[in-house]
Amino acid sequence: MSHSKAAPEVRIKRAYEPPSPRDGTRVLVDRLWPRGVKKADAGIAQWMKEIAPSNELRKWFGHDPERWQEFRRRYKAELAQKRELVGQLREIARQGPLTLVYSAHDEVHNQAVVLREKLLH
Repeated sequence: MSHSKAAPEVRIKRAYEPPSPRDGTRVLVDRLWPRGVKKADAGIAQWMKEIAPSNELRKWFGHDPERWQEFRRRYKAELAQKRELVGQLREIARQGPLTLVYSAHDEVHNQAVVLREKLLH
């Protein structure tokens, strides 16, 4: 049985969790580098800050769960304007496991969740 057509494996992980060999390619998808994380320890293959939500959207959202649905809608609209960057992430995912790394404390309401949805659909 061939695995060449297998669905891409896209994970999300907080920047404060240690890298694991299972992570595959680790791409930081935050506009700002995670506070207190040393670049040498982060295991980040690429920092794609341009794919993160705009500063305006990030500040408006403020990780407020009450604003989650509207944040998702607005961020997906921003991602629609960043097709080349989304395509780059899809290509990385086609080559092996991809882990989207983010620094938010909220593991449910953050841009990596929305970006993962976009990559898998």
